[in-house]
Amino acid sequence: MSDLTRLDAAHAAMEAAPEDEGARLDFYAQLAASELFLLLDKEAEGESVTPRTFEVEGQSYVLVFDGEDRLARFAGGEAPYAALSGRAVAGMLAPAGLGLGLNLDVAPSAMILPPDAVAWLAGTLEQGPREVETKVSAFTAPGGLPERLLTALDARLASAAGLASSAYLVGVEYENGAEGHMLGVIDPVPGAEGALARAVSDLLQFSGLEAAALDVAFFRAEDAAAARLARVGLRFDLPEPEAVAEVPGAAPGMDPAKPPRLR
Repeated sequence: MSDLTRLDAAHAAMEAAPEDEGARLDFYAQLAASELFLLLDKEAEGESVTPRTFEVEGQSYVLVFDGEDRLARFAGGEAPYAALSGRAVAGMLAPAGLGLGLNLDVAPSAMILPPDAVAWLAGTLEQGPREVETKVSAFTAPGGLPERLLTALDARLASAAGLASSAYLVGVEYENGAEGHMLGVIDPVPGAEGALARAVSDLLQFSGLEAAALDVAFFRAEDAAAARLARVGLRFDLPEPEAVAEVPGAAPGMDPAKPPRLR
């Protein structure tokens, strides 16, 4: 048995508290954020993939795993696969009416998601971030956010190893009179801004909080604003990558603007 993953932990928490809506949302948030390995019938042809499917009561399901080793253990050796974000997998399967088999026979998080659950996940994730330009008048200490959201944010940023150096959570006041909270990301890897903004947006969609909002902005460490963030903000340090980090979207299938196509 391989080491437990974040997805295993989220699944265990959900199973331990079946009536806890927050635990269920946390699991789906982790599923959307995870890199998944989709088992294929044959090697991908350009942007087209042919997943291996299985039938349950006349319904087709595809197989995904949250580790290459888990996929290989299920397949009994090397097998063709596509590496995709959970977000991309849901967006690809939902229109085709396919269900999802997760980590079957190889992990404690093994489960089957029927097509309606996959469609719900894809629909929730469609509500992505919007880009706006509003001038900030002041940064303040953050306050009033639930501990559960802060814990989830910490975990999400920890999974973004190498995509930025740090981030600060602050209260923010805008020149138009609006107030809220902002996550100021310091020194993002060029091209990673969209992935980081989507990660925070997805986290809020699954927070279970009504009218949850958290703006995301990007700064260089030498910017005067970065010093202001450091004075009043709650700091999150993103871990160093274990290997040279690739910006999400650089690997085949990982660019949300160019999702793979089912064959």
